Amino acid sequence: MKGKATMKVILATGIYPPAIGGPATYVAALARELGSKDIDVQVVSYGKASADPKVTMVSLTGGSLIRWFRYAGALNKAAQDADAVIAFSSVSVGVPLILARLKHPKKILRLGGDFFWERYTDRGGSLSLREWYQQRSFVTSCSLLVARFILKKFDHVVFSTEYQKNIYEEFYKDLPPHSVIENTFPTKISSHSMHLLRTSGMKGNVLRLLYFGRFVGFKNLPALIAAMKDLPATKLTLVGDGPMKNRLQKQVRELGIIDRVEFQPTVHGEEKLKIFAAHDALVIPSVTELSPNSALEARSAGLPVLLTRETGLNSALTEGMLLRDLRTLEAIVRAVEEVRTNYESIASKATAELPKRTWSDVATEILTLVSR
Repeated sequence: MKGKATMKVILATGIYPPAIGGPATYVAALARELGSKDIDVQVVSYGKASADPKVTMVSLTGGSLIRWFRYAGALNKAAQDADAVIAFSSVSVGVPLILARLKHPKKILRLGGDFFWERYTDRGGSLSLREWYQQRSFVTSCSLLVARFILKKFDHVVFSTEYQKNIYEEFYKDLPPHSVIENTFPTKISSHSMHLLRTSGMKGNVLRLLYFGRFVGFKNLPALIAAMKDLPATKLTLVGDGPMKNRLQKQVRELGIIDRVEFQPTVHGEEKLKIFAAHDALVIPSVTELSPNSALEARSAGLPVLLTRETGLNSALTEGMLLRDLRTLEAIVRAVEEVRTNYESIASKATAELPKRTWSDVATEILTLVSR
C-alpha cells in the first residue's frame, strides 16, 4: 500500500502515448517510476482527451499561439501546488510555461534534442547539430536569441548527453545551472532470446537491415533509401511513423525497390524483440543522433548496430557498435558493405553487455535535483 505523496511533480511534454516518439516513451516510463516512489505525478501533453485522471491532454486544434495559451491554462490548473514542473520541449512546452507565469514550482527543462535545429532539418537542412551552430547564419543567430530567452526562464536545464551539454556551453554563455542525466540502458535479454538472435544471422548473401524510429528530417532516411538502389543484395525494413512517411514510400516506388524495402507500424515489447531477431543489423543514419534508445535496445538484444558517427552516446555505450559517417548515399553504401564483409566479427562484438542503468536510477537523480 502506498503512503501519502511526499512531493508533486508535473511532467509537461509535447507528446505522450499513444503517440510514438522518444519523449512520449520517456515521460510515460518516468511517470510510472516516480509514482512507485510515492510522488504525485501529473502529466500535461498535447493530444486527444485521456481517461486517466493523472493525464491532462491539450487539444492541437488552432494555431500555435492558441495552443500555447491553452496549454498554459492547463499548466496553471495542474501546477499551482506543485513542487516542480519538468518540461520536455523548449518551445512547444517551454513557451506555454512562460505564459503560465507560475511562481512557486521549480522549473526544469529536460533536453534530449534541439527544437530549432530539428526544424531546420525538417526543411531539408543537412548540417549536423554542431555545424548548424557554427555556421553563424542570420537564421541561426535569431534562433539562438529566442532559445536563450526561453532557457533563462528555467531554474535548471537537464541534458541527456555530455555531447549536447558541451555544445550549449559553447554557444549559450549565460546558461542557467545545468547537469546531465543520462537515459536508461536496456537490460540484457534472456539467454534463450539471445540464442534466437544469434542463430538468425544472414540468410545467404542477403543482408537484412532494420530502421526503427520516427520518420523525420534529421534521421536522414531519404539518403538511406537512395543507397538501397546501389545495395542489391540488401533488404530494408523501416518500422515507425512520422510526417515523412508518404514521401519515403513514394521514393521507394520511384526507385523501383519496393520488393526490397518494407514499411511496418511501430511495435513494442516482445514484438520488437521478434523484429530484432528477423534482421541482421540496425542502421541509424541520422545527421546527428543525440541519444538513440533504439540503438541501445538493439545492442542489449545482441543485434549489431550501424550508427552515425555524430552521436551523443559515450564510448562505453557505443562499444560493439559500428560508428561511421552516414551523411550521404555513397557513405551509407560503403558502411553497409563493411558490415556485410565483416559481419561475423561485428556481430560477436554486439554480444558484450552494456552498463546497467535503470529507471529507478533516473528517477532518483531527478528527485535529488527537484529537492535542492
